Amino acid sequence: MNANQQLHDLGQSLWVDNITRDMLDKGTLKRYIDQLSITGLTSNPTIFDHAISKSESYDAEIIRLVNSNLSGEDLFFELAIEDLTRAADLFKPVFDRTGGVDGFVSLEVSPLLAYDGKTTATVAKALYKKANRPNLFIKIPGTPEGTWAIEEAIFSGVTVNVTLLFNREQYLAAADAYMRGLERRVQAGLSADVRSVASLFVSRWDKATMDKVPADLRNRLGIAIGQQMYKAYRDVLESDRWQRLANSGARAQRLLFASTGTKDPKASDVLYIAPLAAPNTVNTMPDETLLAFADHGKISGTIPRDGGDCESVLADFTKAGIDLVKLAADLQTQGAKAFSDSWKDLLGSIESKSKALV
Repeated sequence: MNANQQLHDLGQSLWVDNITRDMLDKGTLKRYIDQLSITGLTSNPTIFDHAISKSESYDAEIIRLVNSNLSGEDLFFELAIEDLTRAADLFKPVFDRTGGVDGFVSLEVSPLLAYDGKTTATVAKALYKKANRPNLFIKIPGTPEGTWAIEEAIFSGVTVNVTLLFNREQYLAAADAYMRGLERRVQAGLSADVRSVASLFVSRWDKATMDKVPADLRNRLGIAIGQQMYKAYRDVLESDRWQRLANSGARAQRLLFASTGTKDPKASDVLYIAPLAAPNTVNTMPDETLLAFADHGKISGTIPRDGGDCESVLADFTKAGIDLVKLAADLQTQGAKAFSDSWKDLLGSIESKSKALV
């Protein structure tokens, strides 16, 4: 039994942070499901930019769509939804077997809308309806403006992957938005069973502080933040407010550990996997990390209910001069900008390909 299977048996879902048409056409994703315990996947603009610009697999479809007078974002979403609905169908047996807990794929709204909650909610509803798959999340950023869109999308019955979360406070705001949406549904006599995950970006913490802290603190901040957020996650699920929703049929907004590929070439290539093992959570990882963990990963237990020594580690970073609150806000802003830049690159790649092909 490889380490991926052990992690799955422990109760954590393993998702792959990648999607390309080649993965679908050549059976790579099916092999990941069958052999590496993968039960879902995530995508983002950077992933699609690389997939479309570096492959000829989309060329025929681009020609067809251009000849149908589609361009820009409209053309992209046609390509993305085709890939993701195919992937969703591959994961549908997992979705059915787990009663809708697992087996999801994710599609992101335009990152250019990160600070426009009203338009984000409108687009999220339209994309969810167009994809027409119960196991497809719409990714909405956990910015202050995004929390309104999260509430509105959940109230409308749209399953949501809250992205770009970096600390406990941002997570709690996202969890509050999720619960507000569910509470509105209960008050309206609607089902409270609308699924969601809340995605913490882990490795960017360590990348941002790598050259600013003593050697003994390097590559420890992301894990400590993850452990602190796990405690907050458990606190939410044990709160009176959540218990009332659970009595109405709601299911947990699962904590998802994202950005778990190692950024430091001197560190372990599976740095963020075993230390963030926990039941009823998700770890979404790039192909390289997924394969590396299956090859030589080892499970050493799960995150303690109280977060273990996370608070003392975070205190050490504060003593070293790291303003954790400010850095969390900066990382979210930088993450939104990076996705916006990737989105613009993606649309540029599609435009260039369209012109070259047609």
